[in-house]
Amino acid sequence: MILDVFGTQFVVAWGSGVTSAQAADLGSAWSRCVNPAPLLNGIRAEEGTDAKPFTACLTRVDGESVGSHLQVAAGSFEELAELISSYLTLRAIDAQAGKLTMLHACGIADPESGRVLALVAKSGTGKTTASRILGQSFGYVTDETIAIQPDGVVRAYPKPLSIKNGGLFKEQVSPDGLGLLEAPDAVHIHGIALLNRRHDWKGEPLVEKVPLVDAVLALIPDTSSQGRIERPLQSLCRLIDRVGGVWRVEYSEAEDLTGALAHLFEPREPDDAGWSAPPPAAAFGEVPPGYYVRLNPQDVVEIDGELILLTGAEVVRLSGIAPTIWELAGAPVTMDGIVRGLETRHGLPENYQLLVDAAISEMTAKRLIRLERS
Repeated sequence: MILDVFGTQFVVAWGSGVTSAQAADLGSAWSRCVNPAPLLNGIRAEEGTDAKPFTACLTRVDGESVGSHLQVAAGSFEELAELISSYLTLRAIDAQAGKLTMLHACGIADPESGRVLALVAKSGTGKTTASRILGQSFGYVTDETIAIQPDGVVRAYPKPLSIKNGGLFKEQVSPDGLGLLEAPDAVHIHGIALLNRRHDWKGEPLVEKVPLVDAVLALIPDTSSQGRIERPLQSLCRLIDRVGGVWRVEYSEAEDLTGALAHLFEPREPDDAGWSAPPPAAAFGEVPPGYYVRLNPQDVVEIDGELILLTGAEVVRLSGIAPTIWELAGAPVTMDGIVRGLETRHGLPENYQLLVDAAISEMTAKRLIRLERS
């Protein structure tokens, strides 16, 4: 079978151990992702072994040319089916890195308007269960990854749902078999919600708006390859603006979500940008010994007086006096210059030097600023 995984095509060639009935069953489970293009000849899976008798070959297709092959082997067909699902997703994410914003989320769509709600959650916290329930009333987009173009178009990924059935491996279940509605052909992102399933939650779900700085910090860990997008933090902030902000949903049972989330599909205006991109550091020559200077991060945004920086290694949140120190270090500055700048902006408490030393020590350790030594 040849599959479309949010814009990347793969051929799945069955190898040893896989019966025609098993291949047909899994092909049916993936039917909503099947690409009608003709299968390519010459793609073969390797022979299995006694320990791993079930095999398949995943081949990425670039236009009319054959790309890289991935040979997959497993001890059972159930394991093979789960590995195929995982590998297809991971390889498609890698293929689209730097092009699409990809949220670790399930997705549902309004059947008439094509508006998509992305429900972001960690693995094992209820995304697939939410997809099973909500897909009865809304179009099923995916239970795994929401892939969003810069223009807001969503590339649907209606894969089989990976469901725990008591065995060692998750069963790959067709959305058709579960009675999930199909999403419209044209879908676009309309809302983002953070699912927080709580077993101690009582009553109806609580749906509330998340402050922008908290939304950015919550979404970054649940994106895939966001760091490879140009200006990744700014791109994410523009996406949040587009959908009118991010919501948090506290709930206990997925059955309660259908009514609670329905209003998030209603039309709404984009948010006014509550963020800005600070100007880059000024050009300067050699840094004299004893001066501090800013190190340029991969990206930075300012939100309500705080800074969020992506250094390539981690996301850092600067608050209090730290944003002012970072701004002052846009050109070489001494400790005395930093203190004078802080006094002008904030005033100086009695223990100011301890606060300044602690802030500079932390920022230096995180490679946001550095001290030029002799």
